[in-house]
Amino acid sequence: MSLSAETVQTTPYEGQKPGTSGLRKKVKVFVQPNYTENFVQATLSANGAALAGSTLVVGGDGRYYCKEAAELIVRIAAANGVSKLLVGQNGILSTPAVSSLIRHNKALGGIVLTASHNPGGPENDFGIKFNCENGGPAPDAFTNSIHKLTTEIKEYKLVRGLQIDISKVGVSTFDIAGKPFTVNVIDSVADYLRLMEEIFDMAKLKEFVSGKVTGKPLKMRIDAMNGVTGPYVNEIFLKSLGASESCVVHTTPLPDFGGLHPDPNLTYAKDLVDTVAQGDYDIGAAFDGDGDRNMIIGQKAFFVTPSDSLAVIAHYLEAIPYFKKNGVQGFARSMPTASAVDLVGKKLGKEVFEVPTGWKYFGNLMDAGRLCLCGEESFGTGSNHIREKDGIWAVLAWISVMQHTGKGIEDILKQHWSIYGRNYFTRYDYEECASDPCNEMMDTMEKTITGAGFVGKSFSSGGKSYKVKEADNFSYTDPVDKSVATKQGLRIVFEDGSRIVVRLSGTGSSGATVRLYIDSYEKENVLGQASVMLKPLIDIALEISQLPKFTGRNAPTVIT
Repeated sequence: MSLSAETVQTTPYEGQKPGTSGLRKKVKVFVQPNYTENFVQATLSANGAALAGSTLVVGGDGRYYCKEAAELIVRIAAANGVSKLLVGQNGILSTPAVSSLIRHNKALGGIVLTASHNPGGPENDFGIKFNCENGGPAPDAFTNSIHKLTTEIKEYKLVRGLQIDISKVGVSTFDIAGKPFTVNVIDSVADYLRLMEEIFDMAKLKEFVSGKVTGKPLKMRIDAMNGVTGPYVNEIFLKSLGASESCVVHTTPLPDFGGLHPDPNLTYAKDLVDTVAQGDYDIGAAFDGDGDRNMIIGQKAFFVTPSDSLAVIAHYLEAIPYFKKNGVQGFARSMPTASAVDLVGKKLGKEVFEVPTGWKYFGNLMDAGRLCLCGEESFGTGSNHIREKDGIWAVLAWISVMQHTGKGIEDILKQHWSIYGRNYFTRYDYEECASDPCNEMMDTMEKTITGAGFVGKSFSSGGKSYKVKEADNFSYTDPVDKSVATKQGLRIVFEDGSRIVVRLSGTGSSGATVRLYIDSYEKENVLGQASVMLKPLIDIALEISQLPKFTGRNAPTVIT
């Protein structure tokens, strides 16, 4: 049966400007008449002539409205000349899996349905983002094009009669006005599992997990937080590595994440932290809603900061077969991330790049062969195997390091600090603040730190003194394509390598989120209590920023 596309008249919605990770809004915003349709049409149209006859990947984290949105995208893509869609079963694909599928199938790109670590459910958040043909998030020029199209849109195309059951794996082919259109509903896990088997020595890791070599099974606690990683955790940690079912929890993706906030940090993964704190586990890990973020804790819930996690993996890349085969290029981190990996790069003679927040900024460097490992303080770690951060990959990397060294997580970190010193790090999030006072705070602080006499000034608190080496509103020129990103966050760098960073986040769905980052470096005193070691610089940061005055907050919403 031949189906035909129809053109539907529409009018623009304000505010459809993608942030660092796509468009995120409340579900009730996305379900407004034509709201999702407008944004999907603009996203497809931004691809220009390349869209006709193309292959696209579609999937998401299983949150509320994910399945409905996936089915809607199928009907819109069919009407816009797309030739083939690879759709995750039930609309389920982790963000790393989407990136892998794009690259493995040489697709034009992928539409990812996720609001990442934001809560799910009918009263909470939904999101749509586009990943390009390299598998990474769309660059600024592309998202700017999407936004421009959303402000001008007058119509979208739709094949209204196209019905597809995405709950069943299989291939369906349709005739759309004389042209074939194929929808391949795929197993959500298979391609990603294949990739992990190429990167890691799974047989060796299975022996390590079982205790065959050490005589003691590795005790793991893996929490999927009812997000998209559940099926991946079951397939990789239970079936491939042979862990017992008691090692994994919350492995069923749920539309509201079972009431959990799928953000893998000490606040929202409290159940994991409390369980591992009892001392019965060697490693604990949690993932966010779409599977690109991770948290690692050791025995008795010894916390590994994302900055330290990146640095340790960088130091031990030889423990992972992928890097033995493909070589080690440069390292990179987002600007707010503590500079621990910089020290590893310097010792190993590798380039280290400091980029704005947003994984898309790593892609060009990877594609140019200058970067193989990168990370963000927001619990994201990844490598050039794909163009997204990758939570499960990071846990497998840590298990590889444990197998390689024969040490537990705490001992690995202590040895690392003895070589490089320690970057004590914390992030304070002040969520859903009033936007106008926050903007005023940023303007005032920028004038202060870029004013005459600020560089060279000393600040003291708690017996510690810090002298300003440089201060700016961070800007970045991409060394590959020379594109420029400005106003990426206020940054104060001190002569000892310590830093203060203040940003307004672009990943929330309402209000403004102020993020304060503290990176306090100690060469010798590496075994102190983090909260005690960080307090002097925190007090200085609050003094310089006047954050309590402008936000009206005496304490952050979340501390990580």
